[in-house]
Amino acid sequence: MKILMFGRGVIATVYGWALQRAGHDVEFYVRPGRAATYGDTVELDLSDLRRRVWGQRVTEKWPVRYREALEPGHDFDLIVLSVPHHRLEEATAFLAPRLGQATVLVFGNIWTEPPAAIGTLPADRIAWGFPQAGGGFDAGGVLRGMLMRSVVFGTLGEPPTDRELAARQAFREAGLRIKERPDFRGWLWVHFASDAGLLSQGLRVGSLSKLAGSRRDLREGLLAARELLPLLEARGVDLRRHRGGVLLFRAPTWLTAPVLAWLTAHVEPARVSLAAHSDPEAEEPREVCRDTLTEARRLGIPVPRLEAAEPNFAR
Repeated sequence: MKILMFGRGVIATVYGWALQRAGHDVEFYVRPGRAATYGDTVELDLSDLRRRVWGQRVTEKWPVRYREALEPGHDFDLIVLSVPHHRLEEATAFLAPRLGQATVLVFGNIWTEPPAAIGTLPADRIAWGFPQAGGGFDAGGVLRGMLMRSVVFGTLGEPPTDRELAARQAFREAGLRIKERPDFRGWLWVHFASDAGLLSQGLRVGSLSKLAGSRRDLREGLLAARELLPLLEARGVDLRRHRGGVLLFRAPTWLTAPVLAWLTAHVEPARVSLAAHSDPEAEEPREVCRDTLTEARRLGIPVPRLEAAEPNFAR
């Protein structure tokens, strides 16, 4: 399969590497002028958990190919669109007249209704997924991150189309297990609200990475996310269909906060998942919290911890 990764962020790079290693033809679309800035290799330092519980360390300089233009007549089969949620409108508007015959895998956070999130992209050309990887580029440009053994795909009430099945197959060929979420709209919103709870407390202390190992701060993040569960119900999410996703926030914090603190201090996947979010100036955490608080106020749902954290993410 010929695959275009939209941008060269962490998620695009990690999965682009895995897909290319599986035999797929992978390129990256980047803004004009960025290819020269990035250079023709990416230095990787990854913990690959696809085959080993504790991960296999991968260190290499991976040669990559970029393109700075995308013509409507291109021959890509799949475009993987993984951008911050507040950049999704811009990205879909760019892709709409340049879609060619490709399927677009929307691969990240969404807080609006999914059909609205894709703008003018045709719904029958969309596959829905969510990454299970993370990391960050350090000051030297090295991507330090992890790749989990599974990846999430979902549908919006209908069985997967042939295009969606083909996208899943590409990721299977890369050694990834597929986790299916039939209520993907609800699953995305549960994940978004969970992020908002933890990010609001991360912004309070400087960044999400500073929550690692901190029982008190993680407890506040868990409680902030718990306060958002009524907001999800007010938006029409049936939380009974997402018991696993909300269990961490409903369980007693005297139990969950110490366990989470230990995991984020000592277990590599959990530690990396927080340690990568160390940029105090990152815009996406602020946008997640702003959009969540705006929706809570619109629906009249009290969210005291998120409101108390507002000075850390207000414009």
